[in-house]
Amino acid sequence: MLSFDPEKVSLPAGHYIGGQHCQSQGAAFEVKRPSDGRVYAALQDATPQDVDRAVTVAHQALKTSGWSGCPPRERGRVLRRWADLIEQDALLAQLEALGSTRPISDVVLHEIPFTAEAIRFYAECADKYSGDLFPTRDSSLGMLIAEPYGVIAAITPWNFPLSMASWKCGPALAAGNAVVLKPSELTPFSTVRMAELAIQAGLPAGVLNIVQGSGAVTGSALVKHPLVRKVSFTGSTLTGARIMSDAAQHGMKPVTLELGGKSPQLVFDDAGDLEVLAQRILRGFTANGGQACVAGTRLIVQRNIADPLVERLAQLCREVKPGVTWQEGSRYAPLIDERQGNKVCSVIEAAKAQGAEVLVGGERFADTDNGWFWQPTLLSHVSQDNPAVQQEIFGPVLTVQTFDDEEQGLAMAAHDTYGLCAGVHTLSLPRALRAMRAIDAGTVWINRYGRSGDFIIPTGGFLGSGIGKDLGRQAFQACQRQKSVLIDF
Repeated sequence: MLSFDPEKVSLPAGHYIGGQHCQSQGAAFEVKRPSDGRVYAALQDATPQDVDRAVTVAHQALKTSGWSGCPPRERGRVLRRWADLIEQDALLAQLEALGSTRPISDVVLHEIPFTAEAIRFYAECADKYSGDLFPTRDSSLGMLIAEPYGVIAAITPWNFPLSMASWKCGPALAAGNAVVLKPSELTPFSTVRMAELAIQAGLPAGVLNIVQGSGAVTGSALVKHPLVRKVSFTGSTLTGARIMSDAAQHGMKPVTLELGGKSPQLVFDDAGDLEVLAQRILRGFTANGGQACVAGTRLIVQRNIADPLVERLAQLCREVKPGVTWQEGSRYAPLIDERQGNKVCSVIEAAKAQGAEVLVGGERFADTDNGWFWQPTLLSHVSQDNPAVQQEIFGPVLTVQTFDDEEQGLAMAAHDTYGLCAGVHTLSLPRALRAMRAIDAGTVWINRYGRSGDFIIPTGGFLGSGIGKDLGRQAFQACQRQKSVLIDF
């Protein structure tokens, strides 16, 4: 039985610095449960002084613990033990479900295993990638040495707290760095528990630290700290641009930015079974309540199959039922909070004002005890400049557009701002490959929508959707700097 009582979950308190819980004198903020809107905790922003302490502790821990200089396979052993503890810890799953939008069944069956496997993947990278030797004259030797940066700042979003933390911490720690991580102030607790488990697994105290607080105060201080050598951020495009600017002006730090998206699902008339298509498209824009940067929120479908496909999608949308995240049978996620609900509502209203028609949904579920559960929504009669087509809504809202030929469909799939992901649905291999080449996005899925557990495949966007890659060996190598060496004998 996975269901649990939300009132009986023990919360790890405050910040986690040097292997110890600690409080702050920063501004207080309330933490609410998305499923019912209730305040269940209060925390304080980490002040710039708190951030300084966390970064300094991390910097000193690298000097004294031997983490950077130990045999890489020893780092790998610690990370594998950490992954095992993540899978075994019942409290971790409850903390994630309690405070985030992730139903407990999804957390236990998907989020926890995914998080643990990401850590294991990077444990295996620890001794697999190194520098290089270069051909020079016989009396000299040229080398490229891979070194850890030192302290890496990680800032993670609220939509997938645990897995996003694993994406940041796994490669950074495996490469021999220390990490100071700021989770979203909306979902602060599961990441702290994850850090506690890392210490239990043998990670030296201080090598992984957690600071709580807002982006404006805590996040800004972390990015600007002079001992932070690299920044990895997942979140909105607007915030990513601000972080990139701050990193450039405070040490010229490299950044990895996974940012927003407005991803198309391009469906050709030779895409196969409509039922399979409808189920795939539904998952693509309703998973986690549509609160995923990779959500496929623009349906662009060839005209002669549009009506039956949209009709089936509408039926599936009407069958979706909400439920609090701590009940085992719940499958559909709430929006994170009232502010996000108001944003979804405002974009839909703006879309309607410009001619959009609501085919299904378009409003909040009734009788959900103050939780912001939004009905899966289909919007038709939208032009390319409609707000619902242009803006990242971060909710379960799908726009529907039709096209006649391949050229027109590819033109509609393009977006001026975002280039994170795209889905292409066709059983024609030549057409699929033409679309893959033509679409300006960091990831293109063909006859599927969404990531797999193949951690070797990196993810990251083009245009305003980001810089650099998470996952894959690329994320590990991005946590190392390269030093060129030339030796004369």
